[in-house]
Amino acid sequence: MKTLNQIASELAGYDPQALSADMVNTFLTKLVEPVVDVEESNIFDALNRVLAADIISPISVPPHDNSAMDGYAFDGAQLAADAPLSLKVIGTALAGKAWSGTVQRGECLKIMTGAIMPAGLDTVVPQEFTTLEGDQIVIPAKVLQAGDNRRQLGEDLMQGQPALTKGELLTPAALGLLASLGISTVPVLRRLKVAYFSTGDEILSLGEPPREGAVYDSNRYTVFGLLTRLGCEVIDMGVVRDQPEALEAAFVQAALQADAIITSGGVSVGEADYTKAMMKQLGDVAFWRIAMRPGRPMAVGHIIREKLVASAYAKSASNTGENQRRAGNAVLFGLPGNPVAVMVTFLAFVRPALMRMMGASAGTPPLLKAKSTEPIRKKPGRTEYQRGIVSTAPDGTLNVAITGNQGSGVLSSMVRANGLIVLHHAQGDISVGDEVSVMMFDGVI
Repeated sequence: MKTLNQIASELAGYDPQALSADMVNTFLTKLVEPVVDVEESNIFDALNRVLAADIISPISVPPHDNSAMDGYAFDGAQLAADAPLSLKVIGTALAGKAWSGTVQRGECLKIMTGAIMPAGLDTVVPQEFTTLEGDQIVIPAKVLQAGDNRRQLGEDLMQGQPALTKGELLTPAALGLLASLGISTVPVLRRLKVAYFSTGDEILSLGEPPREGAVYDSNRYTVFGLLTRLGCEVIDMGVVRDQPEALEAAFVQAALQADAIITSGGVSVGEADYTKAMMKQLGDVAFWRIAMRPGRPMAVGHIIREKLVASAYAKSASNTGENQRRAGNAVLFGLPGNPVAVMVTFLAFVRPALMRMMGASAGTPPLLKAKSTEPIRKKPGRTEYQRGIVSTAPDGTLNVAITGNQGSGVLSSMVRANGLIVLHHAQGDISVGDEVSVMMFDGVI
């Protein structure tokens, strides 16, 4: 495990008080390491899991040439360029069993979708393209080419070829592919364990009565949803008060159980609380000011095994033995407290880092391009993430409009938005019709 100073020394221009968004992601790539524990999973339980090994196809898919349409199968060499073709129908091939017989020149076979193509036949004409006259069909000229509408043996996968590769995230389509190969269980990396808690004396949990100066904790629920959507095992630790003993207990408990710890609140410059002090006490932590909006303050690092087991809480009778031996080196992400800033920093930085920890080979989702329907003010020298509503114009191009008030506490704007407009570090003001980058929410939030 590299220290933060070692990582920083590898990055030209690293300045924790003025980090670009790109450098944040580069730093985090060097900070985190994938889990290595492997387990077998039934495919019904494998959605969003990460493959721990390549899956080699045990069979060819399809296992034989078959028809892609309901129609008539014949030898396509009989097609003429400018003349219709008349063929005699001599039988019917159904899906699920081979047709036994021989089809001669001038003959064809009625065939159903998925039925095995008999030897010597390589073309299927859809039945709606034909005219039936007694036991004869007529195929018009120029509606078909030899080989049309035939699925060839192994055209999807050949036996012995990789079907899925290590590091792939198992999507619904991947589960279907596994099933098509007759595979019911797969090796996957264990789920990433992530502990989360909110900090601050001003935070109310649901069920508590309102009080002056206090706000209900929304971050707990948005982070829970983001982690659950990502496929993590979430350890919900609720709200932790701004007290040294409570914070120490929370960090120790989290590190005893989790691969990563996420907190919200208490990382801004000049914060008059104990969260930053406890992070320093128990870990190797950097406190960043990122050139971004919304967001900016963020803490990253590790809770360190040696520091953890030396703490008063870890030495208590209830935390000795196996738990104490497991403790340490959990990755720490300290996020700002404002609700939108929490979600943006999670999507921009934490999610890609967690995916690397999960062992996933996929990086961040690709940014789409859309035309802005309104002018947007933007200062060069920082990356801005504005909430946007993406729509499709009549000509098929993508348009995007901001949701209105872009304040970091306006959580309702994240509900109305379907993506983030990413205005890059060097960009300036945006005019109507200018192309901008968009990070879509679908499948992420």
